[in-house]
Amino acid sequence: MAKILRIIGWTLLAIFNAFSIWGALFLFQKGFYELSITFFVLIVLIDYFIFNRKSYPFRYMIPAIILLFILVLYPIAFTIKTAFTNYGTGHIMTRQEVVDRLLTDPVYTYVPKDSKEYNYEVFVRFKGIDPTEDFKLIVITPNGDKYIMGEIKTVRVQAGKMLLGEATLKELDNFDLIKEEDKIIAIVEDGKTYSYFYSPEDKETAINEVFFKSKIGFPLLSKVEIVDPEGNRLSMRFGEDGSLRLKSIRHLYRLSLSEVVERGKNVVKTVLVNDITNKPLLEENGTFYDFDQNGEKVPIMGYISYVGTKNFSQIFTDPTISGPFMKIFLWNFTYAALSVLFTFVIGLSFALVLNNNTLKGRSIYRTLLIIPWAIPAFISVLIWKNGFFNETYGIINKFIVSGLFNKDSIQWMTNPFWAKVAVLIVNTWLGFPYMMTVSLGALQSIPDELYEAASIDGASKSQRFWKITFPLLMTTVAPLLVGSFAFNFNNFVNIYLLTGGGPAIPNTSTPAGATDILISYTYKLAFEAGRGQDFGFASAISILIFFIVAGISFVNFRISGSFEEVNR
Repeated sequence: MAKILRIIGWTLLAIFNAFSIWGALFLFQKGFYELSITFFVLIVLIDYFIFNRKSYPFRYMIPAIILLFILVLYPIAFTIKTAFTNYGTGHIMTRQEVVDRLLTDPVYTYVPKDSKEYNYEVFVRFKGIDPTEDFKLIVITPNGDKYIMGEIKTVRVQAGKMLLGEATLKELDNFDLIKEEDKIIAIVEDGKTYSYFYSPEDKETAINEVFFKSKIGFPLLSKVEIVDPEGNRLSMRFGEDGSLRLKSIRHLYRLSLSEVVERGKNVVKTVLVNDITNKPLLEENGTFYDFDQNGEKVPIMGYISYVGTKNFSQIFTDPTISGPFMKIFLWNFTYAALSVLFTFVIGLSFALVLNNNTLKGRSIYRTLLIIPWAIPAFISVLIWKNGFFNETYGIINKFIVSGLFNKDSIQWMTNPFWAKVAVLIVNTWLGFPYMMTVSLGALQSIPDELYEAASIDGASKSQRFWKITFPLLMTTVAPLLVGSFAFNFNNFVNIYLLTGGGPAIPNTSTPAGATDILISYTYKLAFEAGRGQDFGFASAISILIFFIVAGISFVNFRISGSFEEVNR
């Protein structure tokens, strides 16, 4: 039995290795180099842990190692790589993908002046009395010759859908035709009958035009190029009467050899050329440019390219970016520091009160005070936003500011100062129960003998607090304060749900808000920027955030001595 289980185990391992290697190679071929390397490293580590007897204990860590590599190390590597590129809106694809698309995409085609128009007849299969999308197409050349469109072959696919298809024309002799007075009324193939349905030249079939356009013309034929026996490419285009016409077309761009100047030298290079103007496209900063009639550059498509440290340098050199960035950074630091200060002071105050053994009902007070921590943060934030800080019907404005004091309503969400006040109030409300719990636990660990000895020596309550309670308390709480600072420095949820980072900072080229912190600013740049998504710039800021938080935390730990040994 043990041998059978061992054989099964080795078989499963072999299957796992085979699929993993295949997946890694597939990812490498598709250009996902970082993820492919991650898979290869995981395969080597897992096999090493299994085959090496000395590494037997590490076998139990395999699931954790897999998650570590895929969910932590790979995202870090991808973020670092992205920070040095222009990856974002308009620069999503690789250069080769962009070139392929410019050469093949039906969007980049045109109808030449000497274009020929071909008539066509559509034949469909019927299910009962209802037409289906299964069809045949007869193409009639300007000379009157008739051909049937063959099978559509997919040339280019995007997101699982055909972007470009190609079909050739076949002789009528290859099909069984049903005629009536020399007119083809049906086509029979493999036992299937296709009946005459529509032709733009036949007014009697105009009633079927809507079905043809919505089910066959636009979804399929508009993406297909038909090649006739002479090598002409045909595609569906709108005619003057609004019907779909089959015309000969040409691709707008083609590859050609051209002499270009690179770094002061003349180099013969393969370039994209506009087929109408015979001018090569300009390739600059990860973007292909064409030229209009006035000789002005017109961006066509962009691709992912390496930009060096541009994303980092523009943070400090571009005034429209550096200005709001520094404001956001200073507010981010202030927000995190004040949040830690307010939550710690209030939490410690409640902890000192609840630590009094003579206080009755301590359990009830403790339960009530911990409720803000127990309720999910996003629920509390939305209640504060809509119930308290709403400028029209919020409790604070309606019943206290206007009702009790008869003053103008506070602009909680539109005034930068009051928006920051609102953010700090909510964060303090959410954070003080945690500080209270931590402080209460630390206070209860302080020996009572120290207070008794201090009382005998004549120390007052304030002296006992500052000389005994606070120093011993900070020994336990200091690392948690540093952790709380790092958490609040990246506390995205509260900012995003309460103010959305607003109100907006004027005269900026980025979506910066007065209450934005660096992480919410990064999120806007990556996913909500009005000028388009800028993943490269957002990744650069993410790396900067990491070093800022790591540096501040390191300094705090060194100053507080939190990780130093007690006895030296």
